[in-house]
Amino acid sequence: MNQMKKIQECLGPELGEMNGIIAETLATPNRMMNDIVTRYLEIKGKQIRPILVILSARMFGGVTREVLYAGAALEMLHNASLIHDDIVDETSLRRGVPTVNARMGNHIAVLVGDFFVSNALAAGIRTGDIRVVSALSSLGKELSLGEIDQICNARDHELEEASYFGMIRQKTASLFMNCVRMGAELGGATAAELDRLVRFAELLGLCFQIKDDIFDYYEDTRIGKPTGNDLREGKVTLPLLYALRTAPEDDARPMRDLLMAGTLDSEAINTLIEFAKRHDGVEYAYGRMREMQGEALEILGTFPESESRDAFARIFEYIIARDR
Repeated sequence: MNQMKKIQECLGPELGEMNGIIAETLATPNRMMNDIVTRYLEIKGKQIRPILVILSARMFGGVTREVLYAGAALEMLHNASLIHDDIVDETSLRRGVPTVNARMGNHIAVLVGDFFVSNALAAGIRTGDIRVVSALSSLGKELSLGEIDQICNARDHELEEASYFGMIRQKTASLFMNCVRMGAELGGATAAELDRLVRFAELLGLCFQIKDDIFDYYEDTRIGKPTGNDLREGKVTLPLLYALRTAPEDDARPMRDLLMAGTLDSEAINTLIEFAKRHDGVEYAYGRMREMQGEALEILGTFPESESRDAFARIFEYIIARDR
């Protein structure tokens, strides 16, 4: 049994109650929406984000009903972003099953995503804590800006690591950061404790996105996207950025020319992927994740020993080692 599965089982009662809140919040008299929502929730993922909320609250206090509503709100907002991403990326599979847009069309999928967003805010209000509502509002903006930054980087052929890290901080890490912020605040963390745990979550979120990007350099139908899908959309991620920066100029120049030429065909994508691999781009990305893991573990070491602290460390290792 992997580490994530053990943590899920340990938090089974809390996750079960939180999923009940999600189902109750999303319930509607409309049969079509109910059918779509029910089917979507049946294929829920590992729920890492609400797990972070619950663990953070446990670390500093207890898991109250308000904590569970906060976790539910974040999970619904996260799922809304996935539904909208699938529309933009024309994704046909997620977690091995057809996406909402593939089954019902973009029009319905947009409405379903909006429905999730609205209900995320409704769940946030049920906490009775303005900090939760404020975090949800800020997070919605950050997620949107992260996606816009990614589109701009692709269109402008931005090939700097700093721009890449800024984009994935907004697009991915911001969600992880707000998860622990909500849980820790509701659990009674001090300002100093909160700052340290949010930094841990930032590192965790950055690594999550880097690992997702590494998947794109290898064929794996289980994750629902083909090799090179990011490049097909004009997205240049960390392994290729490193190779372009460090490879001999005679090798790197033709690769930059390919990227500047515009739409890439399968042959060009394969050429770029092999170039990144040949010049140790994937190894570099793993090295950066391990560096961030080292800093994250140092941060955890500043907190008293607890089940939550150990679970956070195990989640970080899982994020780097996962195969999908």
